[in-house]
Amino acid sequence: MKKLLLVVTFALGITTVNAQNAHEKKVAQKTQIVEASCGQCQFGMKDKKGCDLAVRIDGKSYFVEGTDIHKHGDAHAADGFCSTVRKAEVVGEIKDNKFVASQFKLLPVENKKQDDHEGHKH
Repeated sequence: MKKLLLVVTFALGITTVNAQNAHEKKVAQKTQIVEASCGQCQFGMKDKKGCDLAVRIDGKSYFVEGTDIHKHGDAHAADGFCSTVRKAEVVGEIKDNKFVASQFKLLPVENKKQDDHEGHKH
């Protein structure tokens, strides 16, 4: 009986460790800054018709699942995804050649004119 209890306890311990390791791997997704834009208008992607949100990671473009191009402002505005490439802070994973986002935060547009004038004295 003691041996059976010991075996069951040991087996449950392994199951708990495996479950914790699986959870840690899932949580291990890191935050990264990526280029974000319309896949068709800015990244030249042809897998879909219309305008769809995409990110470029390490030079490769992926359509995004988990958020939508229209949830981040007017895609056709001057600073919209169809008109320009923006930066975004994302958490997610590449799965089936798509970026599955668990977090997607569009970063503010960098104002280059203001940056250029800050270093000059008038």
